[in-house]
Amino acid sequence: MATVIEGNRTAIDPIALRRAFGTFVTGVTVITTVDADGKPRGMTANSFSSVSLDPPLLLVCVNKGALSYPAFCGSDRFAVNLLRDSQIDVSNLFASKAPDKFASVSYDVVHTGAPVLTDCLSWFDCTTYERVDAGDHTILVGRVQAFGTSPSAPLGFCRGRYAQVKDPLPPGWLSSTNMIVGYLIEAQGEVLLVADGNGGWVLPTAPRKLVNGRLPVEGGGELSLMSDDTFLYSVFDVAGHDSGYLIYRARLAEPRGALTLPPGFCFFAPSELPYDEIPSTEVRAMLRRFVRESENGGYSIYVDSPDGGRLATVGTAQPWVRNAQP
Repeated sequence: MATVIEGNRTAIDPIALRRAFGTFVTGVTVITTVDADGKPRGMTANSFSSVSLDPPLLLVCVNKGALSYPAFCGSDRFAVNLLRDSQIDVSNLFASKAPDKFASVSYDVVHTGAPVLTDCLSWFDCTTYERVDAGDHTILVGRVQAFGTSPSAPLGFCRGRYAQVKDPLPPGWLSSTNMIVGYLIEAQGEVLLVADGNGGWVLPTAPRKLVNGRLPVEGGGELSLMSDDTFLYSVFDVAGHDSGYLIYRARLAEPRGALTLPPGFCFFAPSELPYDEIPSTEVRAMLRRFVRESENGGYSIYVDSPDGGRLATVGTAQPWVRNAQP
């Protein structure tokens, strides 16, 4: 079905045009800023595009009828948060007229002070570069000051509904600056490992960070960890791999007997760790260090370097203490 203009005598049907625009598959973003009172504001938008690499620019279109429109027009900063495939609820929340959209989501500030959602697919923290009036929208052009991404699958949108995007992470996509996050998880003196599918064992890795004490693990499922007893333990590169590794030491927050482990997960006593079946030399060395330090009751942080690395002794883990506000 086509709509043709002849001598400007045929008006465009806005509903039909909207449907035609909607056949273009997009991602889903939540754009955020702060208003004049410093209150976080945000809305769902899918009219997002990259603009330039030098300078680093992007754009998003803001509807002039949106409740948050005055905040975006009056602010010198904003963030674009691309949602992952399991964040339909977040998309619906920021598309609603809820009085406090940020009450049930985790967010932080990174560079500009605009709210950045901490559990999204990718985020771009921007200063406002230009505003362009465009009919019933304003084109908001941002200069990227900081950004981050993850290997999660994106949330898609097409023909007015959410769409699933397959194969989001082709081989070789990750650059050498990306880090793989692994967890050295203890429970009753034993260490959790995961079968790698090739007859070996590896540490559990997570597709995204710990949220509200729940750690989603690769392969499906979640583990409940003690947030106050989760600490950075080791940072290193692995020979033959592009990505570096961040390893956190953590403890289960629930009894072993109440836990249903995902397939391939297994706890090992320190004396029974299958070192010969762990393919990474660096991980084997880290586990041996962990066993020694567990016996002594003191721990250190290892950071890799060309001359053999550095160990910073931190002693026995202590609960977090929140700094008093002046």
